[in-house]
Formats: sequence, structure tokens, C-alpha cells
Amino acid sequence: MTEKQKRELLELYELRKEEIRSRLLEFKETFQEADDLGIFHELSFCILSSGVGPKTAGQCISAIGKELIDGGENELLGRIEGIHKYAENASRYIVFTREYLKEEHGFLLKSLVSSFEDSVERRDFFAKNPGIKGLGYMQASHFLRNLGFSGYAILDRNNIASLFELGITSETKYPLSKKRYIETENLMTDCAHKLGMSLDEFDLLLWSRKRKYVPR
Repeated sequence: MTEKQKRELLELYELRKEEIRSRLLEFKETFQEADDLGIFHELSFCILSSGVGPKTAGQCISAIGKELIDGGENELLGRIEGIHKYAENASRYIVFTREYLKEEHGFLLKSLVSSFEDSVERRDFFAKNPGIKGLGYMQASHFLRNLGFSGYAILDRNNIASLFELGITSETKYPLSKKRYIETENLMTDCAHKLGMSLDEFDLLLWSRKRKYVPR
């Protein structure tokens, strides 16, 4: 990262710092106030955002409505077809995941998420679990960040592009393996600390650098 790029990032951080910190506080309050259905709502939002982004995911969640808790694949598909680019897959993933969480964990999602003492194990559970469809490391990180858990980077195309442009990474492709994901996440963490901010703040800052607003 050049000195000019560092100055520009710090200037942007000063401009958006309060909004970024406010958003991170909102995420923590979401988990404190949410019930099990609310947490599944967040999980489904992250499943839906894969490949299309948060705006479309939000539209789909609104369209699905009460069908989220007991609607079948066809019901969900009927609600989001024409909105989501991958509506069939997304509908299947949500229903499959919902039924797994009901059968294996009694749909006690708040207790489930809270049960992990180790942050790596918590993310691995959602990213690598065959019972949970539609989440990789990025979307699992997104889900946990949206519940106020710290220390996870959301390596979407916006952040990957910024990391490359700033010379923090030499890759423009999404890190497919766990090893590459964590390596990139560690590079982000080191850079964030050198700039005097947390990884969570740096993550939102990079995203807003590309999209001009602080994301949900």
C-alpha cells in the first residue's frame, strides 16, 4: 500500500467511522434481541445474498415473508422467481438447511451459535457442515458478522478488488480453500491493525470504498 493510498483510506475512515461503528453495534444488538427465527432470517439472508448481493437478498426475504419458517421449495421458488438469479438453488438450500436445523438441533439457533467458544470452530460449523447449504467461508463470515461476532472478514468481490488495488494481496480471485481464505483474512487483519482499526471496521471500510455506503 502506498502512502497516498494509506492517507486516502484513513481520510475515508474518519469520514465514515461513526457510521461504521454504529453499524457494528447494530449487529451485536441484532443477536441480543433476536429469537431463533430471527437468526434463521439472517442465515437465509446470507444464503440468498450469494451471487446476487445484499439488495436482492433483502428483496427476496421480503417476498418470502412467513413462508420462510414452513414453506416448501415450490412455495419459496414461487415467491422469489424473477427476483433472484438462482432462485431454484436458493429455495432448495433454505428448505434443506431449515429442516436440518429442526431435526438435528431442534431449531434452537441462538443456543447453537452461542455454544461455540472458539471462533474458528463456530465459522467452520456453518461453512463446512453438509447439513447447511449455500454457505462457504464468505457467507458464513457474513452471517456471523451480522450477528455481532468479531474477527471475520467478508471476502466478497468488492473487498477482494480493494485488497488487490491496495497491494495487500496479489490475487483477484475469490479464495476457494479454507487455507487461502484464512491467509487473506490474516493479511487484512495485519493491515487493519497497522491502520489503527479492527478487522471488522476495516472490512466495512473496504466495502464502502467500492459501493459508497456502509453495508448491512
